[in-house]
Parts: sequence; structure tokens; C-alpha cells
Amino acid sequence: MSEQQPMLVDDSNVEPPQRPTEEVDVEYGLGTTILSIIAALTIPAILVVFYFSFLFLKDEDANKGLKVILAVIVGTLGAWGLYWGADQLISRLPRRGANAVRPFLFVGPAMAFLAFYLVYPAINTLFLSLQNARSDEWVGLDNFRTLFTEEQYQTGIRNSILWVVVVPGAALIIGLGFATLVDQLGKRTESVTKSMIFMPMAISFVGASVIWKLIYDTRPENQDQIGVLNAFWVWLGGEPQTWLTITPWNNFLLMVVLIWIQTGFAMVILSAALRGVPDETIEAAIIDGAKGWQIFFFIMIPQIWGTIAVVWTTITILVLKVFDIVLAMTNGQWDTQVLANLMFDWMFRGGGDFGRGATIAVVIMVAVIPIMIWNIRRMNAEER
Repeated sequence: MSEQQPMLVDDSNVEPPQRPTEEVDVEYGLGTTILSIIAALTIPAILVVFYFSFLFLKDEDANKGLKVILAVIVGTLGAWGLYWGADQLISRLPRRGANAVRPFLFVGPAMAFLAFYLVYPAINTLFLSLQNARSDEWVGLDNFRTLFTEEQYQTGIRNSILWVVVVPGAALIIGLGFATLVDQLGKRTESVTKSMIFMPMAISFVGASVIWKLIYDTRPENQDQIGVLNAFWVWLGGEPQTWLTITPWNNFLLMVVLIWIQTGFAMVILSAALRGVPDETIEAAIIDGAKGWQIFFFIMIPQIWGTIAVVWTTITILVLKVFDIVLAMTNGQWDTQVLANLMFDWMFRGGGDFGRGATIAVVIMVAVIPIMIWNIRRMNAEER
């Protein structure tokens, strides 16, 4: 048998593979040029409007209604105009340059605001905590020594820790209970019930404090009790009590206000998480003979643990900052002082002692940092 000869192919007419074409700048017409000029003029024009609007807003004699209208219109349209103008100008750049610059256009202002309103105040607060009341002399760590040695500060620290332990846990447990029970109702009943439970979130802390202060209200023994708690207590045969002065129970009565507000928030978030639990998992557990409480604690709770951690973190950070409730109901009297209210007292009502006030602010900030680090690490671990 003869060997087969290799087949020769004539590739003289085959075009060589083409390399990817390099990006070429697009030539723009007259309309695009005019649009670029308008965008370029828009930015300085808006900045000028911002400047004169700011001067008007600083005028104490100006009409307050006009101030609100101007702030809304100029703030909204001005921010949109700045982004639009800058985006139009960036679009005139070569594609690679535009793609590299455009993210900084949208993220840059937010980062600048965060740096100016968060990073700088945090650093400045740290410096103030190392100075005296008038911030004209360095005192080192004296303010911190005072914070951890004087009785009023120790009371504030102790009560703040108590709030952090009780309020987030109680709001989570009650919110989870409501989320589980309400989901068993019909759609119409469920929506109405959730709205009623969530409604306290729409009330300010001061407004909620006024409501609950009326509930704890005390009248003389020979008068009708308008406070719900005392009315119920007298109906049981007891004598009227000034509840907010009875230590240490008055601290827990103050916590009830924040628990009442945050329960709706916890319920809504946890209800959405519970609905995300696969039905197949629950059905398999039922087939295996698991009881209701076993399904809840060993199947549903582990699958929404990430959401529970987020809700707990959010409420804990809020608790560390709360002072409105204490200020409106007891003003820190009868051993109900907390760090945030103590900071407010020193900064604005105690002769303007910025050194001690800043020291408490630093302590609160340091207490929040570990919670945030733990939450970030947990979220990163879940993404992996």
C-alpha cells in the first residue's frame, strides 16, 4: 500500500486573524459640543446658586417657609444637576478614561462627606477628650480617670451595660415571637397586625417617652389614677407608686419604651427572613417526625441566624446612643443616668465642659467598634 501524501491547502486567499481594534475617540457633532458647553456651565452655575442659597438660609430674619422650600428645591435639583453636568463632561473623555473616572464621580462626594462628617469629628473628639473644659489646655488622660472613678460616671456605665444586655435581647425575642405568630394569620389580618406592631417606629423617642410617662403617672391616693400602671395596681389593692423613682426597677421601666419601639423593627426583618426558609426543609423535618418547637429552634433559627445578628447589632448600637428617653422621663435622676445622657449634660447643660463630654463620646465610640468589627467579619464569612 502506498503512503498517502499530505494534502496541501492553498491559503493565499485566507485573511489573517485581525487583532482587536483599539478604542478610537469618537468625533462629536455640533449638538454634542453644545451639550458639553451647557454641562460645563451648569456646574459653576449650580455652585453659585448653592452659595447664595446658603447665605439666605443663614439669614435669621428670612421666612422659614421659604427656607424649607429653597432647601428642598435647590438641594434636590442642585445635586442632580451637578451629577448630570459632571457625567456629561466625563462622557466626552476616551472610553477608558471615562470608565476609570466615572466611579469616582459617584462615590467621591459620598466619601468626602463621610470623611468630613465622620472621620474628622471622630479625630477632633479624641483631641478634645485630652483637653480641659475650655479646650485650651492639655490634661492627658485625666478625663478618662475621672470617668472610671467618680460615682456618677460609674452609674452611667453600669446602666448603659444593663441597657445593652436587656433591650436588644428583649426586642429580638418579642419581635421573633410576633413574626412567627403573625405569619400564621391570613393576609389581610397579617398586614393590619404588622402595621399596628410596627407603628411605634414612626414615633419619636421623645413622643414615646411622653406616652409612657403618662402610663407611669402617679396621682394622690384619694384621686383617680390616670396612669394605666397605677390604675391597674390600685385595682389589685396596692397603693399608688411613683414608679420612675423606684430603683432599680425604674431603669427597666425606661427600657420598656425602647423595647416597645424596636419590637416592630425586629418583627418585620425577622418575618421576611423566616419566609425565606425553604419549605422543603420544613417538610422533610415533619416527615422525620420533628415537633413544632424542634423545627423552630433547630431548623428555622439556624437558617436566619445571620439576620438575627444584624438586627441585634443595629439595636445594640442604637441603645448605646440613646439619651432622649432618659432625658424626657427622669433626666438621669434616681440612678437612671446613662452615658449618652451624661455626655449631653456635660456638653450642653453643665457649663460647656467639652473635655468630659468628648471623653464620654470616645468611650461610646470605642464600645461600638468591636460590635461593628464582629458584624463585618461575620458578613464576610457568610459571603465565602
